Amino acid sequence: MSHIIIKKNNKFNIMKKIFLLIPIIILGIRAMACPACEAQQPKILRGIVHGSGPTSNWDYVAGIVTLIIVIAVLFYSIKWMINPGEKEETHIKRNVLNF
Repeated sequence: MSHIIIKKNNKFNIMKKIFLLIPIIILGIRAMACPACEAQQPKILRGIVHGSGPTSNWDYVAGIVTLIIVIAVLFYSIKWMINPGEKEETHIKRNVLNF
């Protein structure tokens, strides 16, 4: 009987995670640059960022390093939320997954 309940909970958890990701994706799309900022940007960054743009090549390096770190953290956060690895029902991660 508990096996059937666990299977139903897994389907619900996957659906819940998908619905939580949808607003994040939509907010990311709305964060595109406005026309005034777009005119101030170098060609490679037009339409992506706001503001006056990079002032030196070190700004590009800092941006790329930050982007790599953010992508790695996002990847592992999603990976470990979907499949945390702990099998115990009393583990603290189950509180988050069963929310």
